[in-house]
Amino acid sequence: MVKARQTTDLLRTDLQQSLAASAIDVRKLSVFQRILLTTDGMVTEMLEAYLQEHMVVSKLAQGEARTARVVTELELDEGDAIMHRAILLTGESSHRHHLYAESAIAVDRLIKPIRDGLLNSRKPIGMLIQENRLETFREILVCEEEPADDLAEYFGISRDALLLSRTYRVLAHGHAIMLITEKFPEQFFMD
Repeated sequence: MVKARQTTDLLRTDLQQSLAASAIDVRKLSVFQRILLTTDGMVTEMLEAYLQEHMVVSKLAQGEARTARVVTELELDEGDAIMHRAILLTGESSHRHHLYAESAIAVDRLIKPIRDGLLNSRKPIGMLIQENRLETFREILVCEEEPADDLAEYFGISRDALLLSRTYRVLAHGHAIMLITEKFPEQFFMD
């Protein structure tokens, strides 16, 4: 008798570990929600294809600083340069917010066009990476569910509604360059 495979058995090791450590029941997720949580591709393009709408970046916060402590996930020492950024991916026509993302970026490891693009454009990080042909690897660290709390107002949901999220590290040339957390309401993107 052949044993049925678990959904998580089909995933990369880092995804299996992050989902196993979370409270998320992958069997209750829609196909597109599973794709958003497990992809190492460009989420913006996936949202555009799924929603049939162009996405724009709505910047909530962005700034550069020096680290106050060692940031292990980014291989940064105390006092190294870091950029923090919080954005919403918003439908250009609907003006609906579909995804929240926060990033910690090792700015000194970025090539100038990507750094300038982050500072001066409304382009998503993935698009800047693609336009500049930067070869990257994404390592998923954590998948979680959590109450929406203060993010609820952006999505038009209650504060206790759940958000699904994933945190991943982007590496280029063998070094961590970004730590990104993406969140979306559990009730979004149901098949």
